[in-house]
Amino acid sequence: MQLSRLLAAFALLVVALPAAASHLVTGNGFGFAVVAPETGSLTRFYAHPYSFTRPDPRDPLSEGIETANFIQSLSWNDGTGSKLSADYDRDSHVIRVHSAKSSGLCFMPFGFPHSAVIVSWQWESQPQIIMIWHPEQAMRLGYQVQWAHPVRSNDSVGDTAAGMHLLRFDGIDESLLLIPLDRLATIRVNPAQPLKASTAWAMISLEPGDDWHAIADEFSRWRAGLDASALAEREISELEAWRVKPAIHFRSEAERHLWRQSEVMLRIAQCREPNRDGRYSNGLMVAALPDGAFFTPWVRDMSWGAAAFARMGHQAEARTALLAYFNARPTGKMRAQTAGADYQVSVVRYFGDGAEEPFFTNEGSTNIEFDDWGEVLWLLGAYMRQYNDPTLLSTPTYRGTVYESARDFIVRPLYANLEKYGPGLIVSRDTTIWEERQKDAKHFAFSTAMAIVGLREFAEIAGRAHDDATRRDVLDHVAQLQKGFDAAFIRDGHLHGTLEPGIKNDIDGALLPIIRFGVVTDPAIIRDTLARMRLLKVVSGGYRRVRSTYTDPAIYEYWYEREEFLFVDFSLAQTDWQMHRNAAGDALLARTVRKSAADHNIIPEMYVALPCKLFPGKIGDPTGAIPMVGYGAGEYILTLLEREKIEP
Repeated sequence: MQLSRLLAAFALLVVALPAAASHLVTGNGFGFAVVAPETGSLTRFYAHPYSFTRPDPRDPLSEGIETANFIQSLSWNDGTGSKLSADYDRDSHVIRVHSAKSSGLCFMPFGFPHSAVIVSWQWESQPQIIMIWHPEQAMRLGYQVQWAHPVRSNDSVGDTAAGMHLLRFDGIDESLLLIPLDRLATIRVNPAQPLKASTAWAMISLEPGDDWHAIADEFSRWRAGLDASALAEREISELEAWRVKPAIHFRSEAERHLWRQSEVMLRIAQCREPNRDGRYSNGLMVAALPDGAFFTPWVRDMSWGAAAFARMGHQAEARTALLAYFNARPTGKMRAQTAGADYQVSVVRYFGDGAEEPFFTNEGSTNIEFDDWGEVLWLLGAYMRQYNDPTLLSTPTYRGTVYESARDFIVRPLYANLEKYGPGLIVSRDTTIWEERQKDAKHFAFSTAMAIVGLREFAEIAGRAHDDATRRDVLDHVAQLQKGFDAAFIRDGHLHGTLEPGIKNDIDGALLPIIRFGVVTDPAIIRDTLARMRLLKVVSGGYRRVRSTYTDPAIYEYWYEREEFLFVDFSLAQTDWQMHRNAAGDALLARTVRKSAADHNIIPEMYVALPCKLFPGKIGDPTGAIPMVGYGAGEYILTLLEREKIEP
C-alpha cells in the first residue's frame, strides 16, 4: 500500500514537470521501460505492457493487481558531474543519453519476445587512472541501482565467466535475469550493485515457471554476438523496415518527425504477449504509455489507435487489434445493466489479462459505455473496406468466428439497449465518450451516433458474409436510429450532446466526430456547432471537452474538464477542413506539432488551461496522461490522413 502511494505521488510529480522533461518510454509489446531525460535515469522497468495485470478478488471495484516494476532508479555516474540529456534516436524507441564525457542507450528489443531492456554506457575515454589508483572512487563510478522491491536472493547462474545473475524480489512473482554484454570489471563489486560489473546489460523479466537457461540461450541466439551499440543500430534498421511509407505530403519536417514518432508510439502500445490459459490480451492497446495515468487497454482509445494503424497501412497490427476484441475474456460482466444481454466487447476497458474492467471513475461504481460497441464495429468495417480480408471474418475466436461474434455479441446486445424516441430509436442512457459518473448517465448523442456509424459498417460486412437477412435488419435499425438521433439531438436549430437539457453538454467536443462521420450533414447545423465551439475555448489556446458543471473542487472532474483536451483540438481541425475553414484547422494542428516537437515529439492528453494541484504547471504545458496513444499519436495520424483526403 505504501509503494502504491509512492507511485501515485511520483505520477503527480511527472505531470508537474515542464514540457522539456516529459518522460521517454521504450517498449516491445512485452513490457515498458521509462527514462527521465533530465537525469538520464531509468525510472521504471515493467514486467508487462499494462499497468494492472488482473482483477483484485479482494476489491472488485479497484484498479486491480499492479504490474510488477523492477526499477526505482537506475542511474550512471561517469565521475565528471556533467549535465545529462536524453532523446529518441531517429524517431525510434531507442533512447540515447548524453553527457559531456559519456553516452548511454536504453531500449526494449522487438526481435526478442520477452520483457527485456538493454542498457549501455560508454566513456569517451576510460578513466584508467581512477580505476588503478583510487579503487574507492572507482566503486562510485558506473551504474547505481535502486530496486523497486527488496532483493530476496541474488544468485550467480551459468558459467562464472558469463557473469549472469538471477534476482528474486519480495512481493512480486517475476524474477530478473541479468546478462552482461560487455567485459566484466576486474575490481571488486558490491553484491548489492551487480550492474557495476559491466557497462552494458540485458535485463530480462522471467515469469514463474520460466526456464532462465532456455531464455538465456534464446537471448544469445538473438544477440548473435553483437555489442549493445550494434544491437541498437540493428533495432533501428529493423524498425525502419517495419514502417510503411506515408501516403501524405508533410508540410514541414516537424510534421514528418511527429508522424514517425507517433507510428512508434502506436507500436509500443500494443500487447504482444501470446494468449494462454488465464491471459487473453494479445493485441490489446493501452490508452497511454507509462507513466501516464492510463496505460491500460481502453476499448475506445484502442479503436482510434487501431484505426490509425489500419489507415496508415499497418494491416497486421490492425488485424491483431481487432482479434483482441473478439478473444478478450471474461467479458459480459454487466448484463444486469445491459438489459440482460451478454456481450463480447467490454463496456469500459480491460485488465492486462484480457478480463473486462467495467470500472473507471475511482468512485466505487461501474461505468456503461455503449459507444464502445459502435466504435468496434466501425473499426471492423473500416479495416474490411481497406484490406478486403474475408479470412478475418471466418477466423475462429472465443465466441465463434469474428463475423458470428460481432453479429451475436455486439450487434444484438446493441439492439437490446435501444429505446424508442419520437419516430425512431436512440441508445439507452450510458456514460459514453467522456466517462461520466454512472449516477449521471444520460442519453448521449455520441453513443447513438456511433451506433449508426458502426451498424452502417456492419451492414456492409453482413453483405460480404452473404447474410442478407441480417443486412436488411441492420439497415432498418440504422434508419430508425437516424430518425431517433435527429429528433433527440437536433433541437431548435442546434446540435446537442445529450437528450437531457443542461449547460454541460449543450455544446460538446464529442459533437465534432459525429459531424466527421457524416451522421449530421446539414451545413447550417454544422456551421452553428462550429460557431458554438467558442464556448469551449480555453486560455491555453485550444478547447476543452465540455462546459463542466462540477462546483466542488474536491471532485477530480472539476479540474479535469477545465483543461485543454487534444482529442477535441484534432477533431476540430478535421471539421474545419471539412467545412473549408482551412486556416483555422491548419493553425490548430500546427500548434500541436510545434509544441510536441519541443517535447521529444510526444503528444500528451491535455495542455494546462487551469493550473492546479492535480494538473500543475504553466498554462500551455503538457499534462494528464503522457504520452497519449489513441487520442494522441493515433488521432494525430488520422488527422493528417483526413487533411490529405480533404486537401490532397
